[in-house]
Amino acid sequence: MHISWLGNTAIRLQAKSGSNDVNIVIDPYKPSKGSAPRSLTPQIALYTRGSDNSITLSGDPFVLETAGECETSGVLMYAAQGNEPGNNIVRIDSEGMSLGHLGMLSQEPNDAQMEILSGVDVLFIPVGGNGCYDAQKAVKIVNMIEPRVVIPMAYQCDNDPKAADVSAFLKELGMKTDAPEKKVIIKKKDLPQEDMLVFVLEKE
Repeated sequence: MHISWLGNTAIRLQAKSGSNDVNIVIDPYKPSKGSAPRSLTPQIALYTRGSDNSITLSGDPFVLETAGECETSGVLMYAAQGNEPGNNIVRIDSEGMSLGHLGMLSQEPNDAQMEILSGVDVLFIPVGGNGCYDAQKAVKIVNMIEPRVVIPMAYQCDNDPKAADVSAFLKELGMKTDAPEKKVIIKKKDLPQEDMLVFVLEKE
């Protein structure tokens, strides 16, 4: 599975379903500052805060923006409403892996959300503290969910200059990482069995 970051909570995924590639975007919102793609052409689009103010999505993607469970193109998706109005969390199951995306949560996940997040392999978590978890709270949530792979998001970039730098989260987590990567490729067979991995992405 190919994973890249478009800024703030926007994530682009390319998953395999049989012999087909399935392009998925999560939270493709137009930023008020900085750069973003003018349009995207996914097969699936998921939103944690409704689809208003979305980047233009070409084609006819399947859209999930409310709480529920559904499957399309061989990808299973779940969304649970947050304990904050209009903020869902989503889970995607594909390629034998589970990915959880926390949107812009700033409170601990509630019971319904934790049920969906149970056993996720990859967790996308906001860490910048600008309307979402700060570094200390994000580490607490990571320890609650216990994913195998953590990918921070919503940290400082041209879209979100007021957010904290990702280094604050890494320091709080007690981990060092190499230079940010433009794209991460994750395979089920490469998931760590004991140690947790952290990947920091460079905004695309």
